[in-house]
Amino acid sequence: MQFELFYFFLFILAFLYASVGHGGASGYLALMAIYGIAPQEMKPTALVLNLFVSLTSFIQYYRGHYFKRNLFLMVAITSVPMAFIGGMITLEDHLYKRLLGLLLLFPVFRFFFFRSPAEDELKPYNSYGALAIGGIVGLLSGMIGIGGGIILSPFLILLKWTDQKQTAAISAAFIFVNSLSGLGGMLTKGVSFNAHMWGYIAVAFLGGLLGAYLGSKKLKQDALKYVLATVLFVAAYKLLFTSA
Repeated sequence: MQFELFYFFLFILAFLYASVGHGGASGYLALMAIYGIAPQEMKPTALVLNLFVSLTSFIQYYRGHYFKRNLFLMVAITSVPMAFIGGMITLEDHLYKRLLGLLLLFPVFRFFFFRSPAEDELKPYNSYGALAIGGIVGLLSGMIGIGGGIILSPFLILLKWTDQKQTAAISAAFIFVNSLSGLGGMLTKGVSFNAHMWGYIAVAFLGGLLGAYLGSKKLKQDALKYVLATVLFVAAYKLLFTSA
């Protein structure tokens, strides 16, 4: 493995994901899959990275007063137990990579085609809808080894429950609790962490810290979204059409 290049891509992914309020597990998983790391190591390693990056991102967006606590609680109350259940499910390698590739298309479509609602376009959330979305996203998140922000965010934007930065704040918190829950489910069956995990954590944390700070305060997110969407589209293509 060309570790220098791997760490460079890892830093960039953490930076881009954190800048838009995500933990980055889907990107880390795609990167590890492309570099040939075994899925049984990929999932827990990605979730640990998620914990550090999503928490960093959440703190920055929370300080900016973008967090909608009640909506977060509605989606999290069902997602957390379902993520735990999903974490206990093991998929075959071929199916796992294909499903991951499909899920990567969610943020691609969101970043390219969904615009942030204006303040006067926002609507009250539907409690039952939020509970159902949370449960479905939680189960998929646990199965794949992601926090679920890439799936939740398009729903929040499309339903006009949140604007772009509110979505980022809720997604970051959602990713953190689901990553904890999914990791807990995996621990019941035993996990295998990558030997270089502490190096991954250091690089991802630095990238996430910088991305979260600049994304919540300094940078216009549109350009970052398009860059991230392009990267994820390439990764999705590789997983869907070139993975063995």
